[in-house]
Amino acid sequence: MTKAFQNKGEPVRLVVINAGVSDPSSTRMLVDRVAQASLDRLSAAGLTTSIGIIDLAPLAVDIAKAIVAGFPNDRVQSAIDTLARADAIIAATPVYKAGISGLFKSFIDLIDNDLLIAKPVVLAATAGTSRHAMVADEQMRPLFAFLRAMPVPTSIFAAPEDWSSPEFGARIDRAATELTQFVLSGVGRSITDAAWQGYQHQFAGNATQAERKADDVNFGSDLMRLAAGGSLLSRD
Repeated sequence: MTKAFQNKGEPVRLVVINAGVSDPSSTRMLVDRVAQASLDRLSAAGLTTSIGIIDLAPLAVDIAKAIVAGFPNDRVQSAIDTLARADAIIAATPVYKAGISGLFKSFIDLIDNDLLIAKPVVLAATAGTSRHAMVADEQMRPLFAFLRAMPVPTSIFAAPEDWSSPEFGARIDRAATELTQFVLSGVGRSITDAAWQGYQHQFAGNATQAERKADDVNFGSDLMRLAAGGSLLSRD
């Protein structure tokens, strides 16, 4: 898989979603640390890399307007386009009242359901108490499973007492290693290349393989036959 990226002259595009709103933000500090570990691991594997940062706080008003209007403005669309081009993702949210932030969820609500299919994701969350340690696995993991992304096995949670813990650094390194192995395996690209037509898609959507004109639509796929009133048993 290393050669596949290098032969195309394309870097591995790591994209960070940061829903932290304070300044300084512990959530941004966390994603910076996870991102650096991931970039180090990818580089050590022989891959060139690039990184895109989506800070949601400056987009909060635009995201709210997009939710009400039903379509994003240019600033939000640019963030969605950045996410669509990602080869790997780090998604991080602060925890408020035992749940992911409304800003994070509102941004995710704006993206197409097929935008993140088979993209590897590190899930991360911060909070003021360890009582919220399971939020990443209990709330973020099902959300990204619905989007058919591939969250890595290790999630990252940071309460104030975690930052100086050796175990915390080891957990970040493990998540970065898992993300790197997903990228190196090429499993995400293999899934989208082999099974893309088997998923339901939004026409003219933001996903990189989205059909944007009638000629792009495969009317012979199983889903299209069913949509037209046909059956999977009849292929003529």
